[in-house]
Amino acid sequence: MKITIVAGARPNFIKIAPIIKAIEKKQNEGAKLSYRLVHTGQHYDKNLSDTFFEELNIPHPNANLEVKSGSQSVQTAAIMIAFEEELLQNPCDLVLVVGDVNSTMACAIVAKKLNIKVTHVEAGIRSGDMTMPEEINRIVTDSITDYFFTTSTWAGENLLKYGAEPSAIHFVGNVMIDTLYQNLDRISAPSFWNKFDLEAGNYIVLTLHRPANVDEEKSLVNLLAGIDKMVGDKKIIFPIHPRTKAILGEQNLNLKNILFVEPQGYLNFMYLIKNSFAVITDSGGISEETTVLGIPCFTMRNNTERPETQNIGTNTLVGTSIENLKKVFGEFLANGPRKAGIPELWDGKASERIIAVLLTK
Repeated sequence: MKITIVAGARPNFIKIAPIIKAIEKKQNEGAKLSYRLVHTGQHYDKNLSDTFFEELNIPHPNANLEVKSGSQSVQTAAIMIAFEEELLQNPCDLVLVVGDVNSTMACAIVAKKLNIKVTHVEAGIRSGDMTMPEEINRIVTDSITDYFFTTSTWAGENLLKYGAEPSAIHFVGNVMIDTLYQNLDRISAPSFWNKFDLEAGNYIVLTLHRPANVDEEKSLVNLLAGIDKMVGDKKIIFPIHPRTKAILGEQNLNLKNILFVEPQGYLNFMYLIKNSFAVITDSGGISEETTVLGIPCFTMRNNTERPETQNIGTNTLVGTSIENLKKVFGEFLANGPRKAGIPELWDGKASERIIAVLLTK
């Protein structure tokens, strides 16, 4: 079986790393299995792409489509054009896509139109928010997928509602957690650790990138000012996304606790998360990692496509208003973290299960 694996953005790189390791393990055991890795170039900042290949020991991509940025339609179209040429020149039996970025949807469409089977890793998750480009990417991708690999039984139930064949749905666990477990003994403090006098538990990690939180400059500044004031004497480490940085520009925000840093590589970022007091974010993936690491997480969104992180894990959905965040965070400071656990099959073996299933197809 020849598999083409697609990666386009930071979360994709983290998800494909253990899948590649699982393939190579089976190859060493004599399985007739090969892969070709295609990087679409959707994330092209070195701190958002190249670093992850180096740190996670992912082989250099066989092809980089170098599509870079653009509007949703421009970027999706560019990926489709380039990926079609890639598949025509390098035929395969299966295209494996992960997550919910534009590359995921675009490459799935191209593969199906070339009559190539599609595997979707992290299939079936839904936020119910059609204003999110990712939600559209999920729905479209799952509508044409042949083999679904899910992180939860809830995701499988979503797929059944959409008409997926039960025999095509495989609950395997979470590949993001595979990567976390495989690298926990390699995580390391970032270069600014001593400069900022950071210690375990004396700082909060902040990440913001979703349009609802960062696209309007005034509301973003008000949000940051509110977060800055509510944390007491805790430092706030804010690895600022290039898009968010551009919106803020060069203005002096006069913030007491928030420390702006460059986007971090995986090993440094996981060290920051693991040793933090808490995390404030609008990312879905980070809430999965905090759940496994036992770190309180406050997600600034009105919905989540990962309800297991809220129902079982450490994640609390707080909406997008600073007032509600202050209320919920205040309750956390007063009462301490709530009891939480780790979802079923988030045990570091999801990738092995995926490859074992594919070898039966």
